[in-house]
Amino acid sequence: MSKTKTGFFCQNCGTHFAQWMGQCKTCGEWNTIVEEIIEKGANEKPWHSTDEYKRRSGHARNIKEITENPESRIDTRNQELNRVLGGGIVTGSVVLMGGEPGIGKSTLMLQVALQLPDIKTVYVSGEESNSQIKLRAERIGIRSDNCFILTETQTRKIFKQLSQLAPQLVVIDSIQTLHTDFVESSPGSISQIRETAAELIRYAKETNVAVVMIGHITKEGVIAGPKILEHMVDVVLQFEGDRNHIFRLLRAQKNRFGSTSELGIYEMQGSGLREVKNPSEILISKRDEPLSGNAIAATLEGIRPMLIEIQALVSSAVYGTPQRSATGFDLKRLNMLLAVLEKRAGFQLGAKDVFLNITGGIRVDDPAIDLAVISAILSSSMDIPLPDNCCFAGEVGLSGEIRAVNRIEQRILEAEKLGFDVVFISKYNKIKTSDYKIKIQTISKVNDLVRILF
Repeated sequence: MSKTKTGFFCQNCGTHFAQWMGQCKTCGEWNTIVEEIIEKGANEKPWHSTDEYKRRSGHARNIKEITENPESRIDTRNQELNRVLGGGIVTGSVVLMGGEPGIGKSTLMLQVALQLPDIKTVYVSGEESNSQIKLRAERIGIRSDNCFILTETQTRKIFKQLSQLAPQLVVIDSIQTLHTDFVESSPGSISQIRETAAELIRYAKETNVAVVMIGHITKEGVIAGPKILEHMVDVVLQFEGDRNHIFRLLRAQKNRFGSTSELGIYEMQGSGLREVKNPSEILISKRDEPLSGNAIAATLEGIRPMLIEIQALVSSAVYGTPQRSATGFDLKRLNMLLAVLEKRAGFQLGAKDVFLNITGGIRVDDPAIDLAVISAILSSSMDIPLPDNCCFAGEVGLSGEIRAVNRIEQRILEAEKLGFDVVFISKYNKIKTSDYKIKIQTISKVNDLVRILF
């Protein structure tokens, strides 16, 4: 019988302490240290400690002697997921996907598992029964002969099944439900998540099998468990969106094999998640008559150009202190743009309430939408609708100048493809206007924009 011992772990960063403390010395958080019972088996070892998984060479090698192996990727047959991952799931990599309950994480990964007929996939579920997963697969409407369902939460039994099936892709739904015999604490605790994740990561690296782990998130919006979990894996994906809306956004917070600036957009339907291949048509609302306060901005998410609609409402402050509210846009940057309009263009907005919204529920950090933001604000303030056929791409500086933005050619081509007639850009973007069918209006200051539009 092994000796039982207890340990104190920080629920935020996973640091181990010998005794309880009010504040974690590593991350500085208060009241996050809890006691957990730890009991290691006397005769057995964890999966990642067996001799079978210690065959990797342990001696140091000169970097010149190491040969490069090209990355082998699994094509998921899902263009949005492939874009965010950088071309597909790298074999032997570990992907962690987090998101709110009911957002569609399990549906997305089950779709991926079912639409890979040439890849043997094992979908491990610790939350649903076989019949529940079967019902979801029937609803999705994709049939596959190479997808296996395993409803198990004990890692020792899971690895035994995996060794018999020899899959190429493993999906774990979810990492918080797994438990190992070598840690006594309950599933979902810090020590259980750390131990089971370590076993899965070692399994992926030694067998060159890709593993996708689905993770729960806390009320603060971060993935539940120790923060070290995100450092251990190769890719961290965030699946976000409002359950009251049909659109879902997939972002990469960490990616060792690609860019972290890509964005995948899905539409939730009764038959599963549908890829949105042209988000510009969805993010721009259709209106019967022109309305003031609406402007179209040409933005970029990674290498993907998109046109988004920006809505602004400017009204007199009722309660004395003017309100400033922004949805999907940085509030501090909104205050800066309002100060520029007041100082450089002479608009008295200090006593006005200003509300700003980016439609579609997405958040944009691209400074190139500044020009569209101030156009929407001025349109609402003066109650003059902007022309439906124009869009904007430019950054606004503190002195009121319109600064050049990167990859302006892609933005112009996207506006041209969607049928816009005029695009407003900075005159400091050196491009050849004769190469485009769309009219390119170049401006250098905010005053030029006001003079042309209003």
